[in-house]
Amino acid sequence: MLSTSTIQIVQSTVPVLAANGAAITKVFYQRLFLAHPELKHVFNQSNQRSDRQSQALATAVYAAAAHIDRLETLKPVLLPVLHKHRSLQIKPEMYPLVGQELLGAMQDVLGEAATPEILQAWGEAYGEIADLFIALEAELYAQDEQAKGFSGYQPVEISDIQEQADGIRSLTFKTDGPLPDYRAGQYITIRIQDQDGLWHNRQYSLTTASNTTTYTIGVKREGIVSDYLHAARIGDTVLISAPAGSFTLDASDEPVVLIAGGIGITPMLAMAEEALAAGRDVTLHHAVQDERNRPFTEQLALLEQRGARIVRYAEHQATDQAGRLPKDVIASITDLTYVCGPEAMIQFVIEHFTASPDKLHYEIFGPALAFAAETSITQ
Repeated sequence: MLSTSTIQIVQSTVPVLAANGAAITKVFYQRLFLAHPELKHVFNQSNQRSDRQSQALATAVYAAAAHIDRLETLKPVLLPVLHKHRSLQIKPEMYPLVGQELLGAMQDVLGEAATPEILQAWGEAYGEIADLFIALEAELYAQDEQAKGFSGYQPVEISDIQEQADGIRSLTFKTDGPLPDYRAGQYITIRIQDQDGLWHNRQYSLTTASNTTTYTIGVKREGIVSDYLHAARIGDTVLISAPAGSFTLDASDEPVVLIAGGIGITPMLAMAEEALAAGRDVTLHHAVQDERNRPFTEQLALLEQRGARIVRYAEHQATDQAGRLPKDVIASITDLTYVCGPEAMIQFVIEHFTASPDKLHYEIFGPALAFAAETSITQ
């Protein structure tokens, strides 16, 4: 348990972190990969190049400093990060390495302002934060072991490939035995190795309700792993980790509204299928740039046949609703609502959603912590 003086010192650094957080975390990653190049196999190097990972970590550090005396209040916002860590196989022994380089980066950037007292206080605080992450992640790993012993990365075979749209395909995986169950909205992590020997890990939402026989994902071609998957063939083998993610359909019988932008449709397909199977009313809004390149048209049609109301938006060549999802439609929603797509679209829905905030749930692709923290923690 942290002392009162340690808590006061850490909280007093919030303004400094707000001003220097991004610089500190950028230096942190440089130090981390120089000292421990093996961790390049864990962290998304594309996000490193775009500074997205640094931004997410800076927000996490800021949030932790502001809430160091009540870390338990961060659990709801941290849950997606914990699931991501579990899917990437982050282990307890990695946390001391991260803590050492984070404190070193603070000293590098802040110089004399990073006094011995501040560094000591932050060292103690980081230990408390790390212990919280490790304990919560241990619970998730235990669930994997209970789920048919699926741990670490396991090989699966590509059993089917469907071209869904230009630059988007779906892939189905199978293995000799049963696969772990999952909840609609969760994802799997796919791990591939490039020609230089570097491992790359990416998360892809599962697009069907759980069946324990196969996993199906949708892949938009836009990076190293997606390029690999777009070149893959039926019969190829890839490595995956067990399904993870906290963006899941609740277990109630309430009507549900699903809002998706572009490839953000992928988790919504599983959610819609699961909700319909439970006898729930389902409305799915899907917005794309061009109607001629809408993915998963057959699956959407099947959901419609089963009773879902599908509203299709397109900015070009629209056959249903022209343009984007209107503000008044969002404002009229009173049911439980799930949103997945570009950050700008999610922010637009948040701004115009007038029902109770606890009815709105969202998922973004990429480092989500910065967005979640900015829209939740710092309010």
